Amino acid sequence: MILNLRVDHKIADIHSMEAISKDIDDLFWQLQEKYSIGEYIEISTCNRKEYYINNDYIDEDDELLSHENQSIIIEYGQSAIMHLLRMASGLESMIVGEDQILGQVKDAKHDAVKNHHCGKTLDAVFTKAVHVGQVVRNKTNINKGSVSIGSAAIDLAEKHMGCLDDKSVLVIGAGKMGRLVAKALAEKDLNAIFVANRTYYVAVNLAKDLGGEAILFSELEEYLATADLVISATSAPHAIITKNRLLGIDRDYESLMIVDIANPRDISDDVCELGVKSFNIDDLREIADENTNLRIKEFGEAENIIDEEFILLKESFKIMEVDEILGNLRASMEDIRRRETKKASSKLSDVDGSAKILDNLTNSIVNKIFYDISKNVKTAAKDDDKEIIDAAEYIFNFK
Repeated sequence: MILNLRVDHKIADIHSMEAISKDIDDLFWQLQEKYSIGEYIEISTCNRKEYYINNDYIDEDDELLSHENQSIIIEYGQSAIMHLLRMASGLESMIVGEDQILGQVKDAKHDAVKNHHCGKTLDAVFTKAVHVGQVVRNKTNINKGSVSIGSAAIDLAEKHMGCLDDKSVLVIGAGKMGRLVAKALAEKDLNAIFVANRTYYVAVNLAKDLGGEAILFSELEEYLATADLVISATSAPHAIITKNRLLGIDRDYESLMIVDIANPRDISDDVCELGVKSFNIDDLREIADENTNLRIKEFGEAENIIDEEFILLKESFKIMEVDEILGNLRASMEDIRRRETKKASSKLSDVDGSAKILDNLTNSIVNKIFYDISKNVKTAAKDDDKEIIDAAEYIFNFK
């Protein structure tokens, strides 16, 4: 059974998501302790936290899944898989059609494979999800002119500050999200752009691409004193800009705007007490809604593609179920072929090249016999013909 545990931007604001994400982690590890889950994939982004689990022993009625935190979405089987396909296609994103989620799905699978907890089933599901995401983007306009969280942050800044030309901007964090911000800023005629990152050379590389300047993390106060706009997108586990930190800076706080697109948040709530205009991911929802309205007509076509690909995925699962039967049959036939070829070869040892001829002949016979058997069993699997599959297991003594 495939099980999905999640929280996302649709049901939780950024503050709630931080707490619920920890609850999901706790729930997952409780299930892990009880069922020894060997196959799972975790997805964690700025506006979602998810686990995909494949385990045949977890009971849907297990008291652990009757979780007291109603903000945790729990789905099984087809519903869980369909959500993943929609998510990879950009339909479940805050910024509909954004491309970053596809990379995040790929990365999640890669990490699971690397850490040896991505089995055959989740490998097939996530491979299909990536494929579906690519097909939807190629065959629809769901991502044409699409904005990212990063560019939405810039749109939000312009909505409150006006044109950013001649402004001084400080980007804190040079990871994937920071690069999305930088990509959007590259189109603006800024007075100055500074990039801070805990790993300095990473900041140097991003600043070079932007024609900006990299600064050391220890220099933040100096540049916070002159910045008009700060966009923060680090992976720090705690706030890096607080009221107390800003109090040590001599500046007009009311002229400073900060957009925090990190999760957990980089900016503490108390900075607003100084008059700082502070925004976070939740404040991007209005811009996200505008983006969704522009792409609403693409939903139908995208969902048709998802439905068609899901049917193909179900067929591939049915084939996977009989692959073991066919693998055992092929191995058994090969064993018989080798034994009989060896017997015949010993009787024809005086004929030049007889062993090679016999080997080719018997291999050809086995392949031809096995082809029709394999074809018919796979057709039965696709048609959900359990009687034929059970008969095959019985006849070939694999059950």
